[in-house]
Amino acid sequence: MPELPEVEVVRRGLATLVPGRRISGVTVHHPRPVRRHLPGPDDFAARLQGEVFDQPRRRGKYLWLPLADGDAVLAHLGMSGQFRWHTPDAATADLRGEVPVHRHERVTFDLDDGSRLVFCDQRMFGGLSISDGGAELPAEIAHIGVDPFDPAYDLDRAVATMRRRRTQVKRALLDQTVVSGIGNIYADEALWRARLHWGRATDTLSRAKTYELLGHAADVMAEALAVGGTSFDALYVNVNGESGDLNIDVERVEGSRVLERRDWQCRASVLRRQAILWSDLARRALTEQLDGPTCSVAHRRNCGSRIMRGATCA
Repeated sequence: MPELPEVEVVRRGLATLVPGRRISGVTVHHPRPVRRHLPGPDDFAARLQGEVFDQPRRRGKYLWLPLADGDAVLAHLGMSGQFRWHTPDAATADLRGEVPVHRHERVTFDLDDGSRLVFCDQRMFGGLSISDGGAELPAEIAHIGVDPFDPAYDLDRAVATMRRRRTQVKRALLDQTVVSGIGNIYADEALWRARLHWGRATDTLSRAKTYELLGHAADVMAEALAVGGTSFDALYVNVNGESGDLNIDVERVEGSRVLERRDWQCRASVLRRQAILWSDLARRALTEQLDGPTCSVAHRRNCGSRIMRGATCA
């Protein structure tokens, strides 16, 4: 799922293109991406007719396009959502049938200068909706905490909140009400840099370690922003269809190097690269094929791999 850096890259791209553009027409090609707009696709299209876009904004993983009348188009990219920009020449070529329509095009905004803003979503877990009076901050996401790049971000408060939670540290990192914008990719990288196991209880963390962890989370997201986001998934693209350049080592995304660092010899770790994206069925089959006693609870915890947890070891 696109996380803060990938969504911020999209916001920055839109910020150079849509402010001041008037919507001349909206076409909803599939109803699912506007399912959160309860009045339906026809109402979604009709209400946006003639509206003018203002400066795009973001909180955490949510993006919204404020409108001049005080409302906003609220967007969540889900797993594969994209905003793609078509220049007036490209949009005209589209209309003439000279350019094939994107197969996952879901909603099209025709703008007054002849350009087009297209929302594409292969898996359709993302979506768009109209937030009444949401230009400043949509009520639908007002409960979400601020992120490390928001001027209102209070690191001291975030540290205190995390240490009060009685949960696992990774769960706390993913809790968008504590610090928003952090997802699996950057949470795992921050934990790796802080040398923390994902299952560590938050109320056992020292204040200094919590500061260090949140600092790493901010650092890795800043690094991703500097290079246009992660290259982990080809669906994470900017408005021009270009992927980012951050390449996070998939071996340590699941904590498998913790196992290597302590010199444990886990036969299942040999296949960790392939196992990262395997289904539960494939993992069960692998478990049945390997020899040796079942991993102990201590080994499972220290291994740090939620994918290979329970696999057998030599």
